[in-house]
Amino acid sequence: MSDGKVGTVGWIDMTTTDAGRVSNFYSDVVGFRLQGVDMGGYEDFTLLAPATGDAVAGVCHGRGTNAALPRGWIPYFIVDDLDKSMDSCRQLGGSIVVDATAYGGGRYCVIQDPEGTPAALYQP
Repeated sequence: MSDGKVGTVGWIDMTTTDAGRVSNFYSDVVGFRLQGVDMGGYEDFTLLAPATGDAVAGVCHGRGTNAALPRGWIPYFIVDDLDKSMDSCRQLGGSIVVDATAYGGGRYCVIQDPEGTPAALYQP
């Protein structure tokens, strides 16, 4: 995740049916280095910036904890109050795809806006 400034994109993940193939695609096209992440029986991937080795994105199989996530890139927007943001989402015609879940010392959820576009909200 980023430095945690509210309103910024803290992370971006892709959920796909074949994380290995897609990770290799982005490695070849963009130049990312790959770091495997053991998911207990299969491997997801962190994409690392070639010059610095900084983790910049993740590519995940759509199974296990990611089974309910929509396919494609999902930005994780940093919010101050996850519960308040989830309430606002519902009130404004959006929906919650994945309910609030603890992760990385904070909590996140995945939403869809009124047009059906997915995004995640993360409260550090």
